[in-house]
Parts: sequence; structure tokens; C-alpha cells
Amino acid sequence: MTESFRRSGEYEDPSTSSPVNPEWPAPPAYPPAQPVAAAPRKRTRGPVALLAAVALVAAAVGGGTAYAVQELTGSDTVAASTTTSVVPSSKKGDIAAVAEAVSPSIVEINATSRSGESTGSGVIITGDGEIVTNNHVIAGASTIKVTTSDGTEYTAQVVGIDSSKDLALIKLENASGLKAASLGDSSAVQVGDQVVAIGSPEGLTGTVTSGIVSALDRDVTVSTDGGQQQQQPGGGWPFEFGGQEFNGDTGSSTTTYKAIQTDASLNPGNSGGALIDMSGNIIGINSAMYASASSSSDAGSVGLGFAIPIDTVKSDLAKLRSGSQE
Repeated sequence: MTESFRRSGEYEDPSTSSPVNPEWPAPPAYPPAQPVAAAPRKRTRGPVALLAAVALVAAAVGGGTAYAVQELTGSDTVAASTTTSVVPSSKKGDIAAVAEAVSPSIVEINATSRSGESTGSGVIITGDGEIVTNNHVIAGASTIKVTTSDGTEYTAQVVGIDSSKDLALIKLENASGLKAASLGDSSAVQVGDQVVAIGSPEGLTGTVTSGIVSALDRDVTVSTDGGQQQQQPGGGWPFEFGGQEFNGDTGSSTTTYKAIQTDASLNPGNSGGALIDMSGNIIGINSAMYASASSSSDAGSVGLGFAIPIDTVKSDLAKLRSGSQE
């Protein structure tokens, strides 16, 4: 994985109605006021429109609806759309515009445990401070400090984890007015699509890199044991790919997920950060990097990084918000 580690209607027209019976009272000199039809409520697009119907089954139906249940939890609504362009239409595809638009939604995470301190990244998904990151970034942490792009530091608490997907949800204390990221549609991602990655590699907050999606549905195997969070050769979190182990021993307890492969540069500390399409929507959570070097001084990106598809994240949000500790 890629966290760094350092010890320590119509109405009838009156003019066309039946003639007036002469025995009836004379009609008024002006037509009676017609009732005014209420303006139709604006129909909400996308999965939120189905909120009332799916709230109790969101976890089961997955991807397009699970994240909408936040409206029922008292938190700010997740900013999510598969058609939204976060960047101005005139600048769609501009890396600088994507970085400017999305950077305020990406944070640096510093987690302290008995083994020492690790640095990773996270994505703000609600204005009151819900943040998605990798489980391996915060596993076993006794304290979690989060720094936003403007330098504001918060203390965070773990809401829920899902080690089988290497995902975690944390919540900032006393936070409001934050800029939530727009969650995209990873099922629409194609090989060759241009992407941007934002995170804190080696503690370098807000670092922006770019590349393309180089492959889809890669089987990446990671450890589910929080106790495995320790210094690894190359400074990265251990994972398996193609039958080989990278960045250290994955241990005996592992899980495998389908990942987006990218050649956007990912380094230790990018874990939990965002993989973004050129409209500014989050399409993945960066989670692992290939490092062939045997020493941390030589470790670095070689153009093989992996991200958890955002559809996986959205389908898992209900479980994470429920306080899962699996």
C-alpha cells in the first residue's frame, strides 16, 4: 500500500361551459378566479430520488444508491453524480483546473499507533467531515490527525472499517463547511482515460500527478491484519499482484479486490487519496503501488499504481456508517 511510515394541470374554460340557466342568479361581471396549480417540485436526479425507497436496502443494492442514505443519518449529503462536471466546461480536461477544483476535498492523515506514525491521504465526502481512506492508513491507530488543504488541523475518530475492501470511514471533530468531493462512476471508466491523482506522498501535502488508466479489474491482494502495519521494505504497505508479493509480507490474513490500474505516479503517502477523472469526479481511492526496490531510499513509483473503484466505495458506505469494525 502507499502510506509512508516513520517510527515514533388543465382547467375548464368558462367561455366554453354550458349556457347559464336564466333562473339562476346572473353570473359575475368577471370570470371566477381559477385555482392556481402548484409548481411541480423539482425532481432530483440520480439515486437520491430513490432515497425513501432504497434507504433500508442500500447496502444490498450497492453502487448507485448506498451512499444516498447519508441524508437519513443527519450528516451533509454526499456530493455524488455520474454526470457532474466539477470543473468549468471550458476547462474540462485541464489538469490544472481539475487540481484546483478537487484539492480542497483531499486531506492528509497522520495516524499514530504503538508501532509508530504513518502518513496517508483521504477524501472528504460530506461538508461536516466524513472522510474515506484506506483501512491500512488508520489500522490500529490510537490518535488520528487530519490536515485540510488550507492547513487547518482536526482530530478524527474512526466511524467504521471494512478490511475486506481496505476501506475506512473517519469523521472530523467540530468540522463544518468543508468542500465534499463529487463521487463519479467507475463502471464508466475505460482503459486510456486520462486521470489525476492527489494525495500526500512522503508527507508532501496536496501533491498532484497525472496519467492514464492503464488496466481495469486487476486482482490486488492486501492484508486484513491491522497488526501488519509496520515498516516494510520500500516504505509501502504490503500487497500481492500476479502471484507475487510487493512491499513486504502480506501476512496470513488477506483479502482480494478488483482494482483500477494507473500509471499516474503514486508513492508512499498516496494511500487513501483520490484518483480523479477529467471532469473532477472521484473514480477511485488510491491504495497500492508497485515498488521493485528493496530499500526505502530507492523506492518510488514505476508507473504501476492501483485504486479501489469508487463504485465499491459507494456500495460500502452504509456498512461503514453503521460502525462496522470488520
